[in-house]
Amino acid sequence: MNLDDKEAIMLLAVKLYEQAKLSLGEAADLAGLSKREFTETLGKYNVSVFNYPASDLSKDLSNA
Repeated sequence: MNLDDKEAIMLLAVKLYEQAKLSLGEAADLAGLSKREFTETLGKYNVSVFNYPASDLSKDLSNA
């Protein structure tokens, strides 16, 4: 399997987001994407954007 660095970082960001280890904004930053781009990318990995604790929403909003 050939993974380039960008794809490996994307997989890591998606997995950490899915496991609620990173907020949406943090995962997007790690992946080098905007929150909107990262949100759209989650679908490609079959990860719901709503797999997201409400407490993180207020944290993300304050960081926006």
